[in-house]
Amino acid sequence: MNDTSGRKVVASTYVSLDGVIANPHLWMLSYMTEEGQRYALEQLFDSDALLLGRETYEGFAQAWPNMPRDEAGFADRMNSLPKYVVSTTLQRADWHNSAILAGDVVKEVAELKRQPGKDILMYGFGRLARTLLKNDLIDELRFWVHPVLVGQGRVDNGDLLFRDGGRGNLRLAGQTVLDSGVVILRYQPAGR
Repeated sequence: MNDTSGRKVVASTYVSLDGVIANPHLWMLSYMTEEGQRYALEQLFDSDALLLGRETYEGFAQAWPNMPRDEAGFADRMNSLPKYVVSTTLQRADWHNSAILAGDVVKEVAELKRQPGKDILMYGFGRLARTLLKNDLIDELRFWVHPVLVGQGRVDNGDLLFRDGGRGNLRLAGQTVLDSGVVILRYQPAGR
């Protein structure tokens, strides 16, 4: 997945066919097969840092430190990677190896991208992802499209993928069809 053109921000998120991204644990778990786990593991190990919005960070910080160690090393990797959480309200970031980015997110993420290293992986697609996309700081979007219609989701509270008229031209950089029916669509900004 990783090439030699420099450090990239990769945004990876689960989405239903009807565009819902909220509470994926309620609708995506039955689609997570061994093949999907391998892809997720490869994606994680192609990265050497996590970039997270506050809500995603808080959920992960509560869950991941308590995850049992697994043979593949996914939990150990999640817990050991440097984590950058973008927030103007979070007072502390206690999850191991976490730092709060509370300043100008565009400048701070641009600086992270200039540093040597592997990909910077971002889970979820909220305000942070939309800000980075608008400022040309996301190099690849990975949408894990699940063959399920959740049937509910509100635009006003962040349940849907593009809830505020997100705009931008993207080009399909690749796709992977998993045996579960999940399709991972990889998009890059069209200008690249």
